[in-house]
Parts: sequence; C-alpha cells; structure tokens
Amino acid sequence: MTKTITIGHSEVTSGPLGLGTNKVGGHNLFPGLNDDDGRAVVRAALDHGVKTLDTAFMYGVGRSEELIGEVLRDYKREDVVIADKGAQDPDQDLHPNNRPEFLTRAVDAALQRLGTDYIDIFYIHFPDADTPKYEAVGALQRLKEAGKIRAIGVSNFKPAQVQEANQDGYVDVVEDAYSLVQRDAEQQLFPYLQQQGISFVPYYPLASGILTGKYTGDEQFGPDDWQSHNPNFQGARFKQIVAGMDRVKDIAAAHHVTPSQLVLAWYIQNPAVAVVIPGARKAAQVEQNAQTLSVTLTADEYQAIDGVFTNLPD
Repeated sequence: MTKTITIGHSEVTSGPLGLGTNKVGGHNLFPGLNDDDGRAVVRAALDHGVKTLDTAFMYGVGRSEELIGEVLRDYKREDVVIADKGAQDPDQDLHPNNRPEFLTRAVDAALQRLGTDYIDIFYIHFPDADTPKYEAVGALQRLKEAGKIRAIGVSNFKPAQVQEANQDGYVDVVEDAYSLVQRDAEQQLFPYLQQQGISFVPYYPLASGILTGKYTGDEQFGPDDWQSHNPNFQGARFKQIVAGMDRVKDIAAAHHVTPSQLVLAWYIQNPAVAVVIPGARKAAQVEQNAQTLSVTLTADEYQAIDGVFTNLPD
C-alpha cells in the first residue's frame, strides 16, 4: 500500500513518488527531445501509479504544460496531481517577476495550456529582486480562495525568503535542490519547515547522475565537460561519493533493484521529504523508477546509506 502525503496545510494529497517533467517538452533545456517521447513519459507515469506531475512554464516555455494537458484528456483529472511553477516574465526577457498581477496572469495562462480549471500546487519558481515575498504569496492565496490553485509553493527561495513568504502562514510546500550529496537544507531549511508544517519536495534527487552508480571515480573531465563545473565530480569529493555508491550497490543487490531505485527509496523513507520527483526522457525510465515504490529499507539500511554521504570533503 503506497503511503499518502498531505501537502502542507492544503487538501492536496500525493503519493511519495512523482515525475519531474523538464524533459517533457523542455526543448530549451535539453537538445534532441521528442514530443512523442514526452507524451509517452507522462502516460507511463500515470499508468504505473505515479500520479503527481511536476512541470513549469520554463520547461519549453509552456510546451511541457501543453503536452501534459494533451495527455490528461485521456485520464480522470481528479486522479492526477499537477504541480506547476511560474515566475519568468516573457515581457522581461524571462527574468523572474513576482508581482501579484503577473502571477495572477501566469496562473490563468498555465490553466489554458494545461486544459484544466485548477492546478493542484502552484509554485513561484524563482524569487525576483524587489517584490515583497508575502505580497507574492498573498496573490496565490487569493487564487487559492478562487479555486484556481489548491496549494501554494515557493521554489529556489533562500531560507530567509521562505520565512518572509510565509509571513501569513500561507505557504504549503517548498521545492528546492536536495540530495544525499547536497544537504545544506537539513540545517538551513528543514527545521523551519517542520516547525511550520510545510512540505518539502527535492529536485535533482540523483544529483546529475552521480547517484546512479555509473561512475567509477577514474573518469577525467575536460574543460568542456559539464562535470568539470560541478564540485561533486572533483577531487576527493568525487572519490568519496563513488566509494559511497559501492555501499549503495551492495544494498541494492540485496533488494534486487538498481542503485537509482535504492536511492529514490531512501528519499521516500526520509521523513523530511514529501514527494521525490525524478525526471525521465523515456517511458522505460519512468517504469523503472515506479518500481521504487515496492522497495522498503530497514532502519539499518537507511542509516547506512545516510552515513556514507555525510561529511563529504568540499
């Protein structure tokens, strides 16, 4: 029986595993994407018990929302949780705009692209430089009261901005980067969220692939390789992460699952995490991720995975 999570103070409920859809229509982010593959990814998720779809205007500048909307026509809307994000203003070269009037228009436009009359979770995708965050969230609260959205989120906000945004207690959920190898949120953010009853959704749970077990630690990255700009792939830190993955692989083998599935299971059992949202380019990846729902770690296994990635060198 898959556990059910309530998002913050809202009435939105979700399973613990969702789908990140930046590779569904996100042509501006990933070269070579195919819209048919994107539709197939969404269908595979919904057909394999993954009912929460995390999208954003910036995933294809509306294209991801459109593709999800096309697929949703074949499913019961009430069976799907749509989490959407907006803030980038087309009239300001896609720079973030948190002004209430813009966010109101952004939600209305997203509803049209999705072909629905409500969005389950709407996040302010990025903070702008000058709008008071509680005023921006106040606009979403009015949209919630109007029935256009059902839960209020913020994404990529610094901890102080989260607190400002939640001045009136309206924030239900925060989405931000967090993984076994990027854990600043545990000290800087989680205590406040738990105190306030705010849910947390991590993105990049597999940390750009380093938590899939595909690296040996002997790789050499050139200046043109994206890994050369990511500290997780540098020096002693890279070596220690790869060594930690050897322990993950041992536990995964005992469960007859892949390292990726085991890592996702760790997030699902992490009490600080509400929903984990791995992405996928192909339907087969979604089906593989969905098998994570059948994995249950023992307390010792959970702590072992947790421990090998603590105190990583900078």
